[in-house]
Amino acid sequence: MIHSTLLRPARRTRARRASRILFAMAAMAALVGVDLPEAAAGPPLGVTAWALPGATTDRVGALFPGGQDGGHHCTAAVVHSEDGDVIATAAHCLESPDTTVFAPGYRDGKAPYGFWKLTSTYIAPGWTDGQDPDDDIAFATVAPVDGGRTGTVEDLVGGFPVAAEQPDDARVTVIGYPRTLEAPVRCANTTGLLSATQRRIDCPDLTGGTSGSPWLVNGALAGVLGGYEGGGSVPEISYSAVMGDRAVQLYREARS
Repeated sequence: MIHSTLLRPARRTRARRASRILFAMAAMAALVGVDLPEAAAGPPLGVTAWALPGATTDRVGALFPGGQDGGHHCTAAVVHSEDGDVIATAAHCLESPDTTVFAPGYRDGKAPYGFWKLTSTYIAPGWTDGQDPDDDIAFATVAPVDGGRTGTVEDLVGGFPVAAEQPDDARVTVIGYPRTLEAPVRCANTTGLLSATQRRIDCPDLTGGTSGSPWLVNGALAGVLGGYEGGGSVPEISYSAVMGDRAVQLYREARS
């Protein structure tokens, strides 16, 4: 495992064919916390809908590779750490760490919790040396772009615990930011294994920009959208590398 702030050029955020976002028409209650079951109010399984503001959604944010004046291209989420400054995303989302900023709770062009610059990245050698899809999970530490801000990003929005060794058929909730939208979407479904190291989910309209989205099992991060085919070549099927020993070690390095 390495602690790196200089990355080799990586594949671009997964390119996916354009698809009309299908939103649930029924009213949806906001998600409220990591200690609630995944069966909390929301759209039916396999339906992509708006992710309404709330404690869970606000821990997820958009990544802007060219700074806060550019567009967002990936998604990341705050995870729990001793210093309260760690986010998780896909390794292929960290091509430009020196200029990338993170905006938790981003919505409608506004960053209610401010913008956060990357200070260090934690990426497995399997990705930096060969873009191994099984290593397409990464972590980074962040600090406020506004030097006058006090407190940590976790102080503001909380952080997801990280949980490895999930069952093959775990029910996962994905929250992410399609590149063409200014608010996050949400979809939950039962997952399956593509292989021993790659998990898949059937959810429509998780288009480009949702790479790095957290895969939540009972409120804990069990993967991120990425891995096989950069996360998937069509919007209806998405992938995540299984959270294994290498990813857990990266998380331990970042949180310490």
